[in-house]
Amino acid sequence: MAYHEFGIMQIPPKKGKRYDKYEPNKYECISVNDDYIENIIEKLCDIDFYWHTLDVAGKGLAYCGITLIPPTSMQSFISVIDDIPELHSLKELLLKALNENKWLIHFGL
Repeated sequence: MAYHEFGIMQIPPKKGKRYDKYEPNKYECISVNDDYIENIIEKLCDIDFYWHTLDVAGKGLAYCGITLIPPTSMQSFISVIDDIPELHSLKELLLKALNENKWLIHFGL
């Protein structure tokens, strides 16, 4: 099975820095089965994210790459997954990041 990894960034990303390394342990990531991400991927395409760096703004997750998720996009993300029981742990992570005004990092497939 394929998984996506999501974790809270304790230090906000810096402009000009690329986040290209797969480091799920550094961010204490949780794993989310790709089947669940596949079911919501189109709904995420309206949400503002950054792909690998703050210099590349995009809509939706970098499905096979690294996504930086700003606090300003958390509520929209939560709204997409709010009623999906299998994504409860991801919702809890998003709520924690939102309450702490922290960024999330997503490692795609």
